[in-house]
Amino acid sequence: MNEKFKDKLATIPAKPGCYQMKDKDGVIIYVGKAKNLHNRVSSYFIGSHDYKTTKMVSLIDDFEYIITSSELEAFILENNLIKKYDPKYNILATDDKTYPYICLTNEVHPRLIYTRSVNKKLGKYYGPYPNAYSCKMVCEKLNKLYPLRKCRNIPKKECLYYHLHQCLAPCINKIDANAYEEYKQHIDNLLSGKAKDEINYLTNQMNKASEELDFEKAIELRNLIEDLKVVIQKQNMEGYLEDSDIFGYYLNEEFVSIQVFHLREGKILERNGYLYDRIGDGKEIFYDFVVKFYLDLNNPFPKNIYILDGEADEIASLIKHSVIIPKKGKYKELMNLVCENAKNKIEEIIKKRDIDYKKSGGAVEELSNLLDLPYLKVIEAFDNSNINGASPVSAMVAFVDGKKAPKLYRRFKVKTVEGANDAATMFEVVSRRYKDLENNPNLIIMDGGEIQVNSCLNALNQLGRSIPVLGLVKDDKHQTRALYYEGKEIVIDKNSYTFKLLYEIQEEVHRYAISYFHSAHTKNMIYSKLESIKGIGKVKREKILYLVGSNTFKEDLKSLHLSDEQIEEIDKIFKNR
Repeated sequence: MNEKFKDKLATIPAKPGCYQMKDKDGVIIYVGKAKNLHNRVSSYFIGSHDYKTTKMVSLIDDFEYIITSSELEAFILENNLIKKYDPKYNILATDDKTYPYICLTNEVHPRLIYTRSVNKKLGKYYGPYPNAYSCKMVCEKLNKLYPLRKCRNIPKKECLYYHLHQCLAPCINKIDANAYEEYKQHIDNLLSGKAKDEINYLTNQMNKASEELDFEKAIELRNLIEDLKVVIQKQNMEGYLEDSDIFGYYLNEEFVSIQVFHLREGKILERNGYLYDRIGDGKEIFYDFVVKFYLDLNNPFPKNIYILDGEADEIASLIKHSVIIPKKGKYKELMNLVCENAKNKIEEIIKKRDIDYKKSGGAVEELSNLLDLPYLKVIEAFDNSNINGASPVSAMVAFVDGKKAPKLYRRFKVKTVEGANDAATMFEVVSRRYKDLENNPNLIIMDGGEIQVNSCLNALNQLGRSIPVLGLVKDDKHQTRALYYEGKEIVIDKNSYTFKLLYEIQEEVHRYAISYFHSAHTKNMIYSKLESIKGIGKVKREKILYLVGSNTFKEDLKSLHLSDEQIEEIDKIFKNR
């Protein structure tokens, strides 16, 4: 699993929703949906993938997600977000293909048709429906159930549908337009969300057909009911007629989490989240936020503003715009979803904080218990770096409560040791570090085993200091395989937070030592080349190195009273390094 996202992935809920992958510039490069957000998003960072997915994952720098009430809602929200952001890795989903609708035409002799295009002049549209198959089946079965016109153009004689009692045959019969009203009402109830009574009616018809041994009709009605249940699910992500902002919140003892869903052109196209420390009344923080959202942040007013609860009239008077508290229906259901996302944000923070603690303070507690020591608040670790004894340096990093403390880091240029002598180098560096230090750390870590630990202890003994010293014993691949403490090796679980903390400390001190070594080694090489230039002594060499990095380096060299030939030779050294 990608270590960069490991902690964040652990906080994702196992709920349906939509996720957005972002690159290092914050640009959304992929939008997806999931029945289980945790499993789906995690899958991108586990195992192998095809070329396209591998390429996309390599560009991911961050991700976000929105919880929905169902997989169906996630499907619709995904489509809305893809249309809005046009992510580069959603190429196949950004063409002109749209989800299907069912249209009840407003013709004198109406038809019920399955379509992917919308022309509101033609009639009333129901949908869109993510499940195209069920949409098509419902359209076909409703056409069987209700005798509407099937032919696009009225023929001169009756067709098979008339003989199957599936059409009133306006081609040969004079049919009054009112004859269709009852059928149209049944269809409208079924497809516009008022389907409970209609489905009960169809269920009774199915049972009646079964009792009369008309099994073919009973099966037909059963299949119609099943498909109807699929296509008439409440779709919280579509179907809102007016532009609206919906404000919800969730609070606990520490935080107030506020979420805003923005409905535009009948669709949820954007979500924004805000988190505040709870100082004072959490509801007042929410109300103040709604007011400032428009008056201070200058966000445009939609037609409607919905808030969870509270002082709607007071907010309305301040922002000079109507504010509604939804009590039931679609907006109430959507408000519940907004609040669930707000709640999840706080739960995500709590989970992340728990993980962070386990990796830092919790891991320190585990290590303290393992070594039978008081809480190891301050840990300092040492590592050496050189090439065959050349440019030997040492570095020390510090961790406080299990977290990096860069302000306490120290670097040491080895002065008394020649050649690659790790033990002697450690003795010198530890002696210099703790000779005049006011407060001892709680633990010293040596990047090595018995030799390095004993060298450190000898230096501390000569200074009269008593500090626990822990060694990291390496295997043949230079990986930590055990701890060395008080003359014994201790094997620990490599999946434990303690091991992960020690690994992080080891990697950090190694990185810091190497970076210092490269700097010192490069400086030594340049210093050596400067020595070859006639007329430049030790004092001037130091002054030249001090000027390195200046935007006016060549001009600054003239202030050292160097000849033009000397300046040209120096310039060549730095151009070729």
